[in-house]
Amino acid sequence: MYQIIEIANVHGGSKEYLLSLLDEFSNFNNGFGIKFQPFKFDEIALDDFEWYPVYKKLYFDSNDWKEIIDKASLTKDIWIDVFDKYSISIINDNLNNIYGLKLQASILYNKEVIAELKKIDLQQKPIILNISGLKTYEIKDLVFQFESDFNKSEIILQVGFQGYPTKIEDSGISKIDILKNEFNNKIIFADHIDANSEDSLWLPVFASSKNIYGIEKHVKHSSLETKYDFYSSVDVKKYNQYLEKINVYSNLKYKTFISEEEDLYLVKTDQIPVLKVNKKKGDLLSWGDFSFKRSNSKGLNSRKLNNYIGLGYCLTRDLNINDTVSDFDLKKVTTATIVAARLKSSRLKRKALLKIGNLSSIEYCLKNALKFNDINHTILATSNLGSDDELKHQTLNSQVIFHQGDPDDVVRRYLDIIDELKLDIVVRVTGDMPFISNDILQILLKSHYKSGADYTVGKDAAVGTNLEIINSAALREIKKQFKSADYSEYMTWYFQNNPEHFKLNFVDLPDHLVRNYRLTLDYQEDLDMFNKVDKHFKDNNLEGNITELFNFLDENPDVSKLNNHITLKYKTDQELIKKLNKVTKINAV
Repeated sequence: MYQIIEIANVHGGSKEYLLSLLDEFSNFNNGFGIKFQPFKFDEIALDDFEWYPVYKKLYFDSNDWKEIIDKASLTKDIWIDVFDKYSISIINDNLNNIYGLKLQASILYNKEVIAELKKIDLQQKPIILNISGLKTYEIKDLVFQFESDFNKSEIILQVGFQGYPTKIEDSGISKIDILKNEFNNKIIFADHIDANSEDSLWLPVFASSKNIYGIEKHVKHSSLETKYDFYSSVDVKKYNQYLEKINVYSNLKYKTFISEEEDLYLVKTDQIPVLKVNKKKGDLLSWGDFSFKRSNSKGLNSRKLNNYIGLGYCLTRDLNINDTVSDFDLKKVTTATIVAARLKSSRLKRKALLKIGNLSSIEYCLKNALKFNDINHTILATSNLGSDDELKHQTLNSQVIFHQGDPDDVVRRYLDIIDELKLDIVVRVTGDMPFISNDILQILLKSHYKSGADYTVGKDAAVGTNLEIINSAALREIKKQFKSADYSEYMTWYFQNNPEHFKLNFVDLPDHLVRNYRLTLDYQEDLDMFNKVDKHFKDNNLEGNITELFNFLDENPDVSKLNNHITLKYKTDQELIKKLNKVTKINAV
């Protein structure tokens, strides 16, 4: 903040007073200006003016001013108040030592003075215009005039009413924001408030908070008395107090947005997330897993934990109730789509190899699985029996990982893949689902992460389009509870039949993805319908997706009715349902 020490007429016409005052303020020498008011009594006023006798007492000749300016220029920028042609002569005589000049509002329209000023080269000298009593349109005209007349861009606007002492309500502070909005010029605030009031310290501090260029403040000698301009003038002691305050408060705006102490306080007092349930390695987290309490434990606060929750991160270790969570406790999940298939089908022999268009049905399924976003691996999982070896040729030129495992225990087959690839989450697909959709997957995956579920599935999806998202940790728990391979092909039941043991997530799909069509391959009618769908895609140069498929079936009911009479065994066979309800219940084991 640039500071201008205003001498004004506090010297009372005594050069000794003024020189002594310069000594008192000589230490203020970096970023400080000092301003003098040279004028001649008979140029500034007529002898009938009430202050004319005082003006005569305040007069210094040109030699006096040279001595004063020479001394002051050793430590400060010299500013001259322009009142008359005599002021201009002092500027001209001391031009090398003059930093800038100021024009009071009362002489801004003094054509004689302005004309005299134009005779001096002032291009390198900033000019302060005091705008007290002027309207904004008048200020704009004056700024333009002075920029043009003096071929300069540095015109500084000064706010500050010069009645002595100025009432705080008349200080002109309110003008600062208006000027900043309408002008690009630097702004200086001139303080003329009662020097004995506390406001004389705080008013300029307040002004400085508005990001202005500088402050002008009146000063006086600490021990020598004066009759003039003492109302708003402070001595060197109070000036130092003022500077201390303005430096402290002005520097506040340069502080970092969050201080170290502020940050430490929040860390200490912040109610951070702590677990209200036990969690295992591999589990996802949701906000429902947490309560919020102050703790001495180092853990992520809500704002930092928000970078993990619902975004596909799982735990790297077991955590207990009241534990906090750190960055090291979380990792990005590794995912895979596992497509289970065999060639032992009884109703439709070797259905995995039957053609839908130019592809085998299993290739059709795998091709759509490869379109899944945010999935790290795609696996074709079959048995290690020789009868299923043929399937290794169905991996779309090895784009799909081929895995052979336990022929009967599907859960074991999944876990072997999980262990090999270090998977955290699997998308379960059966090989008889050729029309699986990334659109559905993304909805389910997003919901799975957000809910922190163990198991996620869509509601009311068309048969053959639904997907299951399963945490590896949950699948391990199934295997722990059920050692045998009985009914493992009905993996869904082990989760949905045990809601007290697993966090289940049933997702409402949007209406455009919900239909009552049959899109699973188990009968010849299914295959016939699928080939008509494929032909439609090829004839219309469409890349098959679920929305296009549903639109086609909606518009062609003769196609959908080819297989809509076929029911699912696990939905209609009451004996099987009863059996599954019994053998997949954890508390029944």
